[in-house]
Amino acid sequence: MKHSHYHKKHVSGAPLHELEAHFAAVPGDPTDTRLREALKMAVAYRGDDPLRPSALDVAEILRLLGVDRETLIATLLLDAFMERRLPEAGMRERFGEPVAGLVRSVNWMLTFKEEMPQGSATGPEQAERVRRLLLAVVEDVRAVLIKLAYRVQRLRLISRHPDDLGRAYARETLEVFAPLAHRLGIGQLKWEMEDLSFRILEPDEYRRVAKLLEESRTEREAFIRDFMERLEKALRDEGVEAKVLGRPKHIYSIWRKMRRKQLDFDELYDLRAVRVTVDRVSTCYTVLGVVHGLWPHIPQEFDDYIANPKDNGYQSLHTAVIGPKAKVVEVQIRTREMDDFAELGVAAHWRYKEGGREDQAMGRAIGSLRRLLENREDDEALIDSFRSELFQDRVFVLTPRGDVVDLPRGATPLDFAYAIHTEVGHRCRGAKVDGRIVPLTYTLRSGQRVEVLTTRQGGPSRDWFNPSMGYLRTSRARAKARSWFKLQDHDRNVSEGRSIFDRECQRMGVTNPDTEALARRFHLPNREEFLVAVGAGDISPAQLATALQPVAPAVESLVTSKRRRRGPKPAAADRSEIHIRGVGNLLTQIARCCRPVPGDPIIGFITRGKGVSIHRRDCVNVLRMPAEKRVRLVEVNWGAEPRAYPVDVRIEAFDRQGLLRDITGVMANDHINVLSATTRTDRSDQSVTMELTLEVEDSAQLSGLMDKLGALPNVTSVRRVVG
Repeated sequence: MKHSHYHKKHVSGAPLHELEAHFAAVPGDPTDTRLREALKMAVAYRGDDPLRPSALDVAEILRLLGVDRETLIATLLLDAFMERRLPEAGMRERFGEPVAGLVRSVNWMLTFKEEMPQGSATGPEQAERVRRLLLAVVEDVRAVLIKLAYRVQRLRLISRHPDDLGRAYARETLEVFAPLAHRLGIGQLKWEMEDLSFRILEPDEYRRVAKLLEESRTEREAFIRDFMERLEKALRDEGVEAKVLGRPKHIYSIWRKMRRKQLDFDELYDLRAVRVTVDRVSTCYTVLGVVHGLWPHIPQEFDDYIANPKDNGYQSLHTAVIGPKAKVVEVQIRTREMDDFAELGVAAHWRYKEGGREDQAMGRAIGSLRRLLENREDDEALIDSFRSELFQDRVFVLTPRGDVVDLPRGATPLDFAYAIHTEVGHRCRGAKVDGRIVPLTYTLRSGQRVEVLTTRQGGPSRDWFNPSMGYLRTSRARAKARSWFKLQDHDRNVSEGRSIFDRECQRMGVTNPDTEALARRFHLPNREEFLVAVGAGDISPAQLATALQPVAPAVESLVTSKRRRRGPKPAAADRSEIHIRGVGNLLTQIARCCRPVPGDPIIGFITRGKGVSIHRRDCVNVLRMPAEKRVRLVEVNWGAEPRAYPVDVRIEAFDRQGLLRDITGVMANDHINVLSATTRTDRSDQSVTMELTLEVEDSAQLSGLMDKLGALPNVTSVRRVVG
C-alpha cells in the first residue's frame, strides 16, 4: 500500500557479498570483524520454515531503526544459536559477553510460550509474560527491541496466509507488544504491528479502509500540497528554516477512531496532517505563532508535549487549525531530535551523546515500565495497564496550579486524587471540577480543572472497590487503595471481613454457606485468610455476591435416580434457557417459593401436568420434601440464552421527600423492569418498607442494583427475599 509507513524489503535471500556491502554502512569500528562473522553465520544457518522469521530480515528492521552494532550482531546470531549450531561458550569467546547476554535474553523471550496452539495466553500466564518482558527492558532494552522486530517480521510472514495460530499471534500483538512499543516510543514498529494485526484479524475492514484512503488520496494530496506551500512561504518570510512534510496516518488508527467515535471517513480531521521539523526548541514556538497567525486554531486540540513530555519521552507541539475551504488540518511541530525519537523511540538513544535529552527521554520511558512492576501480585492491573494503551483514550485534566495530569478515559476525581499522591487518594472525601462540587463518581473530561477535598485523617472506603458503584476506574488507584487495607491490623480485617460476609449472605438470601469452599474458590488456604481478604478489600462485595451462589449447600443426595439420555443433543440455536439432564426439552417454570435467577444453584422437580418446576437447591420446600417425592427431582442447569427472571427484593428506609423517585431512578438507569411494588409507611417512626418484584438477568446484575440502592440517603437495608 502506498500509505504504509513501513518497508517490506527482505534481505534473507541475498548472497553474502551483497549483505556485507549492505551492512557495511552500520556505524562502528571498521576494524571490528564480528559483524562480518555474524553475517556469515546468519547466511549459513538460514532456516527452512517459511513462517519463521529470518535473522537477516529482523536485522534489517533494526538497521533501519539505527540501533548499535552489538544489537545487530546479536540479532544475526539468533538462527545459529536457536539451531544449536553455536554453543554459548563459543559465542561468548568469539563475540563477547554483552552479545552473548543479548542472545540469551532474546532466545528466552522467543521460546517462552512462543508457540500457542490454543491461542494466546491469558490471565496470570499472560501477566507473567508481560512482567518478564518488562524486567528485560529494565536490564537491557536492546533485547526487547530485537523481540519487537522479530514479532514484526513474523506478522509480515503470517499476513500472507493467516490461520488460527496467526490470529492468536495478532491478538497477542495488539494486547501486549504494540503497547510495549508505544511505551518505548517506537512509532515505526507500533504502527506496523497494529496494521498487520488488523489485516490478519479483520481483513474485510482493513481492505475497506485502505480503499477509502486510496480513493480520497488525490484530493487530499493536492490540498496538503497547497497548505504546505503557503506555510513554507510564511516561514521563509519570518526567516525560519524548517522542513515541512505531509504525515500519513496508519490504517488501524483510522479504523479504531471511526469505530470509537462513530464517525464517517469524511469526518476525520486528522487525515489531513502536516509535520514541521526545525533545529531548536525555541523555533518550535515561533513556528506555532506563524501557524496560528495564518489560520484560526481550535483551542481544545492544542497540546504542548515539549513542556510536558509523555511518559515514554515523546515531545512535540500539536495543534489543529481551520485551513482553506474550512477543512481542519493537524499540525505537529518538533525538533529533528524529537522527530527521530518519535519514530524510533529508545532506539534513537544510540544516535546521540550520553547525557542529552534523548537519554532523559529513555529514562522516562523505562521509568514508566518500572512503575508497572511496583505491585507484582496484581496481574489484572498489569494486563489492564497494557490494554489501556490501545483500547482506551486518555483525558488530560488540570490541577489547581495548572499542572497537567494524564488519566485513562472514564477516570473519576478519586482516580485523579490517587494520581496526585497516594495519601491524597486515601483522604479524599470530595472534589470540585471547574469550581463546582461533584460526586466522586463523576467522569472527568479533558481540560477540566480538578480540586480534591480531603480530611486530615482517615482512609479509603471499601465501597470504592465495588465496580457497580463507579468510584475507581483505574487499576492503579484500586491497587493503592487495597494496599492501605492490607496494612491495617489483622484482627480488624477479620472482623470487617466477617461483617461484610454476613451482610452479603443476608442480602443474597444465602444461609449456611461453605466458607472453606469459598476460600478454595479464591485460592486462599483457610476460612480466616478468606475473611482477611474480604476485610482488606482484595475480594470485593460484587465478587463475593457472585461467589456465594454456587457454594450454597448442595443437595446432590436428593437426586436418587438418573435418567439415561434419549435422542440427539439439541442444536445450539434450539436450546432453551434451562437444560434438563437426561431428557429433551420440557416445559419449565420458575418456582414462586424461591424464585431462582441465573447464577443460583438450581434443581428441577417434575410436577403433575405442569412440566418441571425450577427451585433453588437450598429452597425450604426442596429440603423438606418427603422421600417418596424426591425421586421426581432432576438435574437442571441454566442455559446460555439470557432472559429476565423475577426476583423479590425488600427495601427498608426512613421516609423522606423524593425517596421513591430516587429508587425508581436507579432501576431505570440499570434498565430494571418492575413487575410489582408494595410500599408501607409507619408514621410512628417514619420507617418505610418496600417490597418489589423485579426482572433481572442474573445474580451479578441483582448484586450491583442492591449496592446502588443501599447507597441512597435514608436507605437502611436492601435484601433479597427468598421463600
